[in-house]
Order: sequence, then structure tokens, then C-alpha cells
Amino acid sequence: MKARVKWIDGVAMLGESGSGHGVVMDGPPELGGRNVGVRPMEMLLLGLGGCTQFDVLLILRKGRQHVTDCVVELEAERAEQDPKVFTRIHVHFIVTGRGLDPKRVEQAIRLSAEKYCSASIMLGATAAVTHDFEIREAP
Repeated sequence: MKARVKWIDGVAMLGESGSGHGVVMDGPPELGGRNVGVRPMEMLLLGLGGCTQFDVLLILRKGRQHVTDCVVELEAERAEQDPKVFTRIHVHFIVTGRGLDPKRVEQAIRLSAEKYCSASIMLGATAAVTHDFEIREAP
């Protein structure tokens, strides 16, 4: 896997993934940014959300669960001192579908957290990562 980050100006930068996608990152105005992009640490949190959602959806589909929507809400706390690593991350899944089995949803989340999601396992080395979920019935 490869990536490239090109400085634009101030503290703005363009991240380019090895798969050919780009994302603008920037800092807050008080640190020289113009607030034109996501913060780099927010990117880590977004990466965790995407990684675990990918796993959970794949596991549920293989288990023949009829998922119509899935939202992952993340909330994190960071250390007060540098390096300001994540110290706590909570991952909340809102899974919508028809006749979803709560045990299968819980198992999919656990498998992602403990076995498949590289981002979750890596960030779990410095942060307490917790998970919960709610199931909504699709109309």
C-alpha cells in the first residue's frame, strides 16, 4: 500500500491514495489553516469507521441478513499532552434492515473489532475502543 501527501499552502495538503483517490486535509485557522479540509486525526477516525463498517456489512451479507442501511457514529477523546493520541474511542452502529437478528449483528461487530478491522485493532493499542449498536426495522 502506498500514499502520497502533497503540501498545498499554509498547513493544507492533498492526500493521494495508492488507488488513485484524493482528499484535502487542513488545520484550524489558529494553527495556520484555512479550514478547507478534514483534519489528519479526523481521517484516522474516519478510517476506523470505514474499516469496521466494511467488515460488518460483509459479515452480515454472508450471514444472509437483509441490511438496508448502516451508519457508524464515532466519538473519540485524545490525550491532553503531545503526542495527543486517541485515549478512548466509542463506535456506535445504527443498522437498519428487515428482520435483523441482534445476535448476528453483535457477532459481526465483535468479529470486526477483534479479528478483521486492522484500524480498530491498531488504534486499540493506545485507546480503549468500545462498541454498541441499535437495530432499526426498515419500512
